[in-house]
Amino acid sequence: LNQLYKYTQLQDRFGIIFLALVEGQPKILGLHNILHHYLEHQKEIVTRGTQYDLNKAKAREHILEGLKIALDNLDEVIKTIRGSKDAPTAKGALMDKFGLTEKQAQAILDMRLQRLTGLEREKLEQEYRELLEKIKYFESILADENLLMGVIRKDLLEIKEKYGDSRRTKITFSEDDIDIEDLIPDEEVVVTITHRGYIKRMPIDTYKSQRRGGKGVIGLTTVEDDTVEHLFIASTHHYLLFFTNRGQYYRLKVYEIPEAGRQARGQAIINMLHLEKDEWITAVIPVRNFTGNKFLLMATKYGIVKKTHIGEYDSSRRDGIIAINLDEDDDLIGVRLTDGSRDIILATKRGKGIRFDEKDVRSIGRVSRGVKGIDLDRKDTVVGLELTRKNAFILVVTDAGYGKRTAVEEYRSQRRGGKGVITLRHTDKNGRLVTIQTVKEDEELMIITGNGIIIRQEVEGIPIQGRSTQGVKLIRLDEDDEVVSVARLTPKTVQEEEHDLG
Repeated sequence: LNQLYKYTQLQDRFGIIFLALVEGQPKILGLHNILHHYLEHQKEIVTRGTQYDLNKAKAREHILEGLKIALDNLDEVIKTIRGSKDAPTAKGALMDKFGLTEKQAQAILDMRLQRLTGLEREKLEQEYRELLEKIKYFESILADENLLMGVIRKDLLEIKEKYGDSRRTKITFSEDDIDIEDLIPDEEVVVTITHRGYIKRMPIDTYKSQRRGGKGVIGLTTVEDDTVEHLFIASTHHYLLFFTNRGQYYRLKVYEIPEAGRQARGQAIINMLHLEKDEWITAVIPVRNFTGNKFLLMATKYGIVKKTHIGEYDSSRRDGIIAINLDEDDDLIGVRLTDGSRDIILATKRGKGIRFDEKDVRSIGRVSRGVKGIDLDRKDTVVGLELTRKNAFILVVTDAGYGKRTAVEEYRSQRRGGKGVITLRHTDKNGRLVTIQTVKEDEELMIITGNGIIIRQEVEGIPIQGRSTQGVKLIRLDEDDEVVSVARLTPKTVQEEEHDLG
């Protein structure tokens, strides 16, 4: 449907320039102004027309008054005319004797003899009475603007009745009166975003589940030096909340993202979001609304965490708003949706992790900085943020394709700001940690590499190991490839906050 809207005239928009003469000068007007000037023009036309009709009626009234005088004094009028030597003399005599004007006297002289009958006299009287009513009506229109507008309305209705036909389009007060979303199926899709900022969505059934250690399928065609950094599942009717390394926030509807094939590159996200130079997406959260007891929990590269109610992010500004106030050189690395009652787990690239109660992080305003979540070793940085779930394991995956599951209980709860514990034995072989997830036995994973390879894998096939182990191979990688992202799929397919709130 989005393709039809974009490439056809199924839905079309066009601009209109209202250029009109206003008091003899060309002006560009808005709809309200052009309607105002049109009505003013109609008022002028009707006023001039009514004044013309009034003048014409009064002129006829004047003639009829003279004819009535002649009929009332018929014998004297005839005698005066017969006693005159010519027409000018007769006209002057009538004017002098009966107090007539020149026009009235001329009308009497021009009157045919048949008008002297009784029947014609009644017609003349009737015409005179009707003329007085017309004069009264015309004068009332000129004196009362409401009556004047009534005449305009009557004229327009007559035009409509004579020339109007059935409307072929629908007039609405806004585009919102036609909810395009109602025409779009509510279904789960896979959304991917690359390091260089290309985004697309694909049907969830594009990928088939494979056993651990599988080779995977090509999930995305990337350009040279580009890598896929985000892969997640969402409903077409959800909002996507985009958070950037600079701590900015943007949002879109999932159905606004162009659908593309598995090997297509997608569309540049800068055509959809107003990203600044050196700004890129670091977290994406799908949600259906901005109400209820929901919070956005954020973590930065240098271990700062912040929690804010989701309602503070209900903004449709395409140029973005501040999501978190960052220190110099710090980056926002992760965002999670929470109900405020969970445990937080932070993981670092060198395999350290810390677990602490979310209640240790009080809810603060949108533009606040946050508080310290973990005490980092030198040259170590936070790479993952996760929330505990009931009956779930902690999954860690490295860039070399190694991973493992560990019982949540092995991560003892500490106070916020501590050093943490080992979550993965880091070696040159297994690589640096790139993600941490909470997973359940009946869920699946999508592992995506920098070269665009995607493998879909069942969680129950991943071994359970202790915190200090190095993990097992989850995906076979080419020499020039590495894991960049992991997405979790529930049995119903992860779609919104319900799965996050466990």
